[in-house]
Amino acid sequence: MAQKRIGILTSGGDCAGLNAALRAVAHRAIRGYGWKVYGIRDGSLGLMNRPLDFVEFDLHTASGEMLRMGGTILGTVNKGDPFAYPMPDGTTRDRSQEFVEGYRELGLDALIVIGGDGSMRILNKLCKVGGVPMVGIPKTIDNDVAHTDYAIGFITALSVASEAMDRLAPTAASHHRVMILEVMGRDVGHIAMAAGIAGGADAILIPEIPYSLDGVAGKIAEVRAEGRNHALVVVAEGCKTESGRSVTQVQADGEARYGGIGQYLAAKLSTLVEAETRVTVLGHVQRGGQPGPRDRMIASAFGVHAVDLIAQGKMDRMVAWQHGQVVDVPLTEIAGITRGVDPYGTVAHTARGLGIYIGDMGV
Repeated sequence: MAQKRIGILTSGGDCAGLNAALRAVAHRAIRGYGWKVYGIRDGSLGLMNRPLDFVEFDLHTASGEMLRMGGTILGTVNKGDPFAYPMPDGTTRDRSQEFVEGYRELGLDALIVIGGDGSMRILNKLCKVGGVPMVGIPKTIDNDVAHTDYAIGFITALSVASEAMDRLAPTAASHHRVMILEVMGRDVGHIAMAAGIAGGADAILIPEIPYSLDGVAGKIAEVRAEGRNHALVVVAEGCKTESGRSVTQVQADGEARYGGIGQYLAAKLSTLVEAETRVTVLGHVQRGGQPGPRDRMIASAFGVHAVDLIAQGKMDRMVAWQHGQVVDVPLTEIAGITRGVDPYGTVAHTARGLGIYIGDMGV
């Protein structure tokens, strides 16, 4: 049997656990099958650039130290659609064929893509253009990829958010304040909901469930009536205002990004409750740092299974974690689908059962 050559890249936002997945792919492919493994630098750009930008993995470079490293040693990109790539003169150009030609120039037999639903959707489209066999590995701290209970990075990000709650609670009590923690979550509230429950929040606001300022204020008043002098509120960055407006900040490059809902809530609540309000925005702190042990384990399991799929000739699939096991699903079943918090699911029911205000939907 001819020795296979497989490529692997990371695309979209970084998170903890990516390097563990890279290491697992290298170990399984080299030890298990005797294949060559090439890491593509900076996502799709590594195959679009000339000369090609890549590194060959061996068992020395894919050492145990990779397990403990945050970010991705390959680099990543989360902007620049290859089908309409922005050029310096302000125009766009279709560079999809450059990607395909780069894949062929490197002599690859298959490509493993580690990304969120958006990244995998674009990369799958690129691969379809050139007939490139692809296997996907889900990663995102938002944990919004369909058909998988966990994506790489979520559990570590949740640990960071929960620790922030643990640190905010005593300072809130010391100063009799309402503390608002703004966490990541563009379109879904998995981090906010889980961290809020784990950290003893009084209110959790997420994009999936409508809320009212009066509802939040009412919960804070209830807490004070029970004899507690402080309150904790967790809000996902993608949560909208009562009127349905997204709160964004315009960056230097002109791009509007989520952020500011915490300050909005603080300003509004200051007129409704008799307490000082302070805001903490975790931002990219949730992405960085050393991955937790469970993210390392899940990433390793994903990497091994992705290589096995290639060996079995099962392409155009994504590995997934379901009911404590690694399975695989067709990429077509996850494209364009966002896995949000079920407003009536177990997690939401638990929050309501604990007396946490999570919005104005029925129980």
